[in-house]
Amino acid sequence: MPIYEYRREDGTRFELIQSMSEDPLTVDPETGQKVERVLHAPAVHFKGSGFYNTDYGTKRRAREMEKSASDGADKNDAKAKDAKKDTKESKKDAPAKPASSADKK
Repeated sequence: MPIYEYRREDGTRFELIQSMSEDPLTVDPETGQKVERVLHAPAVHFKGSGFYNTDYGTKRRAREMEKSASDGADKNDAKAKDAKKDTKESKKDAPAKPASSADKK
């Protein structure tokens, strides 16, 4: 369960262990003064090398991404053309089907 910090009207603070599903306190259970929950910014630690390089793009990085995307598209187009070419050649090499009796009528 998390520990929440509360501030009394006189400026003093106290901590209280509460379930996340519980409503925040409005009155201090010990003194009866009005209280409000104190919010703090979460601690964030960026660890590892180069997180900023991949998270924040630069002009150079954008050019590299465009180039790799176009290179990938060119390779994909070449593979698709080869596949079509192969299927056309295999159809030419395949023997013709004999005519069935239903086709003669």
